[in-house]
Amino acid sequence: MYLQAMKRLIDLSHTIEQGMITFKGLPAPIVCDYLSREDSKKFYEPGTEFQIGKIEMITNTGTYVDCPFHRYADGEDMSEVGIERFAELDGIVVRADFKNGIEVGKKFFEGLPLAGKAVLVNTNWSKHWRTDLYYENHSFITEEAAIFLRDSGVKLVGIDSHNIDDTRTKSRPVHSTLLRAGILIVEHLCNLNQIPEGKFVFNAVPPKFKGVGTFPVRAYARVV
Repeated sequence: MYLQAMKRLIDLSHTIEQGMITFKGLPAPIVCDYLSREDSKKFYEPGTEFQIGKIEMITNTGTYVDCPFHRYADGEDMSEVGIERFAELDGIVVRADFKNGIEVGKKFFEGLPLAGKAVLVNTNWSKHWRTDLYYENHSFITEEAAIFLRDSGVKLVGIDSHNIDDTRTKSRPVHSTLLRAGILIVEHLCNLNQIPEGKFVFNAVPPKFKGVGTFPVRAYARVV
């Protein structure tokens, strides 16, 4: 029964590890011991050891979710967004392979049942993860498509590339459009090609931090 349940869960997150770069120009996470197993021995009886880890990282690390505070000073931060907006969302995958063009426009979403959905854009750009190619000329959603998604009543938009916006420019219209409307964004997804056709729910729940607009998540799909 347990194995059957596990087969229905599809991990959509990259592994976070020491020295990993998510966004070029931003620092990699530092993952180390605060208390090592060896040092812990002096606090416990023989044979009893513990490790307490220490992590130093920016919030834009690995697969992460953006909430309105990331873009807008008056927007909701992670502690203010209700958990129902991160969890058990009816999902839909939109296939837009980067080999056919990196621009994901409105046409990819027209005619789809988008209202109330977590819309995950499968561009297959994640195949470049942790390579120099990942950061440049990546797949992105257009401003026109973002407006269409907003007006269609979506709850969340995710993408398996470096950024949901076109980073060749300094404007960020997709972030601005979606986050102003309270629509969450998940970037740096992976394994979207493993989600089968049919119904699934999407989860990407961050810790409940005050004053934070972006944070890593363990994103996954649950096939129903």
